[in-house]
Amino acid sequence: MKATPLKRNVSQLYLLFVPLLVILLGFGLGKTNYTFYVPIWLVNVFLMVLAAWILGLHTINTKNSNRHLVLGAFSLIVPIILVSMFFGLGPPPDTSQSWVDTAIEQQVRYSMLVMAGIGIVIGFALLREFLKNESENFYSLLGLTAIIIAIPIFILDMLFWGFYLPELFKIVVASHAEKLPDWFQPTRVLFGLLSVVEVALTYLAIAAFSVSLRKVGLLRISSTRIYLVISLFAFLIIVLSPFFPEVLTEAGFVVSIPAIPFLMPYYMGVILLRKVGNAAN
Repeated sequence: MKATPLKRNVSQLYLLFVPLLVILLGFGLGKTNYTFYVPIWLVNVFLMVLAAWILGLHTINTKNSNRHLVLGAFSLIVPIILVSMFFGLGPPPDTSQSWVDTAIEQQVRYSMLVMAGIGIVIGFALLREFLKNESENFYSLLGLTAIIIAIPIFILDMLFWGFYLPELFKIVVASHAEKLPDWFQPTRVLFGLLSVVEVALTYLAIAAFSVSLRKVGLLRISSTRIYLVISLFAFLIIVLSPFFPEVLTEAGFVVSIPAIPFLMPYYMGVILLRKVGNAAN
């Protein structure tokens, strides 16, 4: 049974505005009890999957469905479905004691981000298969290569934040140390540079896939230009930030927050689901 235009429009609007609501609630509410945010998150998961189904995911069951495109688009949406939980977790802690007190929450946060990263690479891999079948090989291959290199680094970085740091802060608090040990500084520098590489490659992948999707007619030229401008601007900021820390440290931090680069594939997935849904109707 085909969804009405009203249902499809409402579904698209919901998917478009969920990330904004998560950001606003995250900053507005701060950290809340899991008995409050987990039920709300589960309801949101159901609503987002339902909205994706109405918008275009339902075409997976049709005879002429291109499953690579449909599943690839949905896989790009999955990361935001997962991290929408963060509205109740609040921002990461800023003191050693708060890291210790919220160790479980941080493990949940960064485990979700690990799964989100896996969703991104699966989504782009599936899109690559579709684009290859549509005879767009160069940009899709470039994008897939970049993301396949980036995501393992991203996973390592998230495990560092979610599991290594809480254990380190437990040692710091137990020893009543007033600051982090000197030997930690080289580790911090190393993971900072790994983050630069990972984020830069992610933006490069997003730019490449936007061009690839444009070449097969799945993105408008205006949308492609927006993706290119944002991706290449963020790419330059993150690459140059280690060399000009006095100017670009804060900007580099903003563009490297996982939710920022993940939002771009997310909206790409929403657009693609709308496209396949329109074609089916």
